[in-house]
Amino acid sequence: MSSAGPLGLQVGDSELEARLASGMAAVEQLLHDTVKSEDAFVSEVVWYLVEAGGKRFRPMMVLLAAEFGDREAPGVVPSAVVVELTHLATLYHDDVMDEAPLRRGAASANERWGNTVAILTGDFLFARASDLLADLGPAAVRIQARTFERLVTGQIRETVGPGDGEDPLEHYLSVVADKTGSLIATSGRFGAMLAGADDATIDVLTRFGERIGVAFQLADDLLDVESETTESGKTPGTDLREGVPTLPVFHALRSTDPADARLLDLLARPLPDDAEHAEALALLRVHPAIEAAHADLRRWADDARSVLAPLPDVPAKAALVRLCDAVIDRSS
Repeated sequence: MSSAGPLGLQVGDSELEARLASGMAAVEQLLHDTVKSEDAFVSEVVWYLVEAGGKRFRPMMVLLAAEFGDREAPGVVPSAVVVELTHLATLYHDDVMDEAPLRRGAASANERWGNTVAILTGDFLFARASDLLADLGPAAVRIQARTFERLVTGQIRETVGPGDGEDPLEHYLSVVADKTGSLIATSGRFGAMLAGADDATIDVLTRFGERIGVAFQLADDLLDVESETTESGKTPGTDLREGVPTLPVFHALRSTDPADARLLDLLARPLPDDAEHAEALALLRVHPAIEAAHADLRRWADDARSVLAPLPDVPAKAALVRLCDAVIDRSS
């Protein structure tokens, strides 16, 4: 059986696989049609990330959720494009805020065309998403607005950092829920809602999306530290080099062991020096913080799996269960 989803997900059912392949082809076609512009330069910049591909994790989540209702309903594919456009728009903005030179293994839009063009391109994609969204009804518009609010709030909270007395790790996990979990939760919600599923099913798939979204980001955090190469195109240890703390780092920073003094000194600052960066990466890879981070990932993925219990035993449910395993395996 060939994979039909993100993360090399094995769907496990040939008919479901065929439907997902057809659905994703429709999503890709509408995505390309939606981002076309009469201005050649705008088209070039917009297509830069669209053509780079990516996992299309969020549209796939929409299609899987739609399996619990009328999967052929007219709003399903447009809503999948809405969430992907929203995701792509945030990537343009995130790269500006992070001053990221690379995106998916190539020069980022801000590196190639400058910050102003990258920001405005993200705005263009938000506008096109809103245009599609207007045809999906006021409920969908409201859901998207509240999701966007969470995305922005998460970015602000990440930028400002934890408040006085706030645990940095808990702050980080709540930021991840806002910045990553919220849009994947909306993907599950849109798919089920626009396919006409009942309220209980919509609620299950929304809660599942939030949890698997957080797990997805935590797996990325571990990949950034543990792997020699990553799916994102980033050099391993990029966050560490830039002094951006992620899950394993937050666990390490909780250490009171005097033997960790050197690691804690390195983690307290950016590491532009190659030797110091390599030293920090080596120390962190063998630190108990890694296992603590893996335990967090397993908890989020297991929680996502348990949320699915009320759903009927159809191939789409089995695929979502497999997705939980795939997210854990991704960081192993």
